[in-house]
Amino acid sequence: MDKFTTIISTAVPLPIEEVDTDQIIPARFLKATTREGFGDNLFRDWRYNPDDSPKQDFILNNPTYSGQIIVAGKNFGCGSSREHAAWALYDYGFKVVVSSFFADIFRGNALNNGLLPVQVSEAFLHDIFTAIEKDPQAQFKVDLETQTFTIVSTGQSTGFEIDPYKKMCLINGYDDIDYLISLKDEIEAFEAKRA
Repeated sequence: MDKFTTIISTAVPLPIEEVDTDQIIPARFLKATTREGFGDNLFRDWRYNPDDSPKQDFILNNPTYSGQIIVAGKNFGCGSSREHAAWALYDYGFKVVVSSFFADIFRGNALNNGLLPVQVSEAFLHDIFTAIEKDPQAQFKVDLETQTFTIVSTGQSTGFEIDPYKKMCLINGYDDIDYLISLKDEIEAFEAKRA
């Protein structure tokens, strides 16, 4: 995984509640076993007509909005436990998902795949949507080290929670295996003492 650094980016608004994993990546696209290529089918049924032409009214087809942050309504990632939902968001280019509530399994899958779920209050989420509505090019700062999300134009900031182990993994670009490999010298020293 890429190391997670502080991100300053515009954001894509998706003010829809109860977005489930089948909407994020429909089941018919789950045939691949590697993480690459899922971004092409992110929100497939919302993005494209049956003839594969883009739906002009869907936010990802609107060139006004872009960025490494997607801001969604409450209960994002509900539904099935498919890890492919996190793969699709990350492969598309998102590094951060903001919502007022995440499904637990989606949160875990996101963190395991380099995608940071930032949970904020409903009031702060409303402020983020308002900032984007006023200026689609509004910038947002996500500082993982200090665990803060800031609306740059107004200076409004809020903290967010993250498991300390997952935070360390994101900052270093580790998955669980990478973390164990990073401890190789310590493990070998421990084993040498036991011999």
